[in-house]
Amino acid sequence: MSVEAESSVPAEYEDEITRLRERVAGLEAQLLETEAWANRVVVEAQDKAYWLDRWHLDLNALMRRRTAERARALARAVRAGYRTALRLR
Repeated sequence: MSVEAESSVPAEYEDEITRLRERVAGLEAQLLETEAWANRVVVEAQDKAYWLDRWHLDLNALMRRRTAERARALARAVRAGYRTALRLR
């Protein structure tokens, strides 16, 4: 906002304008944090995809196999046992 526009604002609105400017600054900071987080997540996903491509692994095809279902069932059973042990502690 220009100096001329600020000087023509009635005094009763100055507090509201100040509050809104602070809110905008806070939202801009939050947006920057969100963008940084999103960029980190994208980089991690790209890194994982790079290695899967390099090793010629197709996770969809791998997980369709019967062995994969057994491995997931085993992992669920181990996780359930671990959680039960933690609760009994």
